[in-house]
Amino acid sequence: MLCLLLAACGTDKSNESKKDGQLEKVQFVLDWTPNTNHTGLYVAQEKGFFEQQGLDVEIMLPGEAGADQLVAAGKAQFGISAQETITEARAQEIPIVSIAAILQHNTSGFASLKKAGIESPKDYEGKTYGGWGAPVEQAVLSSLMDKEQADINQVEIINMGNSDFFTAVERDIDFAWIYYAWTGIEAELRGIDLNMQYLKDFSDKLDYYTPVITTSEKMISDNPDTVRAFVKAVTQGYEFAIDNPDEAASMLSKAVPDLDEELVTASQQWISSKYQDDAPRWGEQKLEIWQGYAEWMTDNNLLDGEFIAEDAFTNAFLPK
Repeated sequence: MLCLLLAACGTDKSNESKKDGQLEKVQFVLDWTPNTNHTGLYVAQEKGFFEQQGLDVEIMLPGEAGADQLVAAGKAQFGISAQETITEARAQEIPIVSIAAILQHNTSGFASLKKAGIESPKDYEGKTYGGWGAPVEQAVLSSLMDKEQADINQVEIINMGNSDFFTAVERDIDFAWIYYAWTGIEAELRGIDLNMQYLKDFSDKLDYYTPVITTSEKMISDNPDTVRAFVKAVTQGYEFAIDNPDEAASMLSKAVPDLDEELVTASQQWISSKYQDDAPRWGEQKLEIWQGYAEWMTDNNLLDGEFIAEDAFTNAFLPK
């Protein structure tokens, strides 16, 4: 009887809620349309990991407001962002916090068709770059080109908005900034040869966390148990995707049937090993990575206001 009483005392509230059928409703807002950056979330949903933690999670698209704004305003409890946008947001006193890194290293870079002959940042001279009009783009281009004594002023920069990469490089531009796990893998499936210059290969300070999972300071303060339960379930989801990429890809395709299943599977096979990579556990973040990127932003006059790296992220909610 004593054992039973002790066991009952040790039962957490989330399990009690699950038994009572009263799951806590939370909203999670994506940064973009669903892709393999998000697989762990859909796995956690499909495998019942959220339910096991007493949570009923609604996965939402960001809409015009954007994930950071919705999370900061309390319209969604959790979301997806990236280190660069959190750094800017916190310098503007927007109280969002990164609680897990989805990927350990920056898998983005500048891509071009191989036939364009762009093999290094020096080759950007005389070419047209298609971007989305953010000041950080020119600063990143300049950082890479400076290392090869190349002149950013010899690059024509145009705003291509949400134009399709493959259409744009055949018609309007020579190169663009992409995430290889999706656009690069799609190029492979299409039989299109690309040249890539990954940001992380040119500067340690540009090997930042992108994407990350966020919540608000208020959520951490008022509902730490919910944050811990959510992170535990998501961790299980990404750990499953690491070990079972094909099965995880099937779960994402099932949840979002509009996605190209062949692309999802190939992308998942490429990205699964990148989730944890060389970190001791999935989701872990390092202070020096946050400090380094903030220093780079400051050096490039991109950061307005005070940024305290220690307040921008936490590993406290990751399972031990």
